[in-house]
Amino acid sequence: MLSEQCYKKIDRELAKYPADQRQSAVMAALAHAQVELGWLSPETMKEIADYIGMPAIAVQEVATFYNMYNLKPAGKHKITVCTNLPCALSGGVKAGEHLKQKLGIDYRETTEDGEFTLMEGECMGACGDAPVMLVNNHRMCSFMNNAKIDELVEELKK
Repeated sequence: MLSEQCYKKIDRELAKYPADQRQSAVMAALAHAQVELGWLSPETMKEIADYIGMPAIAVQEVATFYNMYNLKPAGKHKITVCTNLPCALSGGVKAGEHLKQKLGIDYRETTEDGEFTLMEGECMGACGDAPVMLVNNHRMCSFMNNAKIDELVEELKK
């Protein structure tokens, strides 16, 4: 399932830890697999478990604990809106509502064309920049008013 290039990236992560602590690289391995495949199927998690040498259930526990991992197919662009209290009080709820209306979907849904998935997220550690959004778990967007949200969506469509 995973490419040779992905395994090379996982090997670089594994090299950071002692041989008897390979499981320490599980989060990075899951992240590399998700970048390559777009989501983490049960088969992918089993493949990672076998490669790292840990029980499949332990890999699944990690993947289900953190919301950065997609456990079902997601859109090309996953937008996570922080709705924790500081962001909610600073426009996070309104930003989420604007995105729902603009994309025609609710939280935990994907647009029919497969371009966008909208998620609700917990604190992203940028309360002073509220409201904040995270695009594909890698790009933080701050001070997101309606105009900036519209610009972001148009940019991602290109």
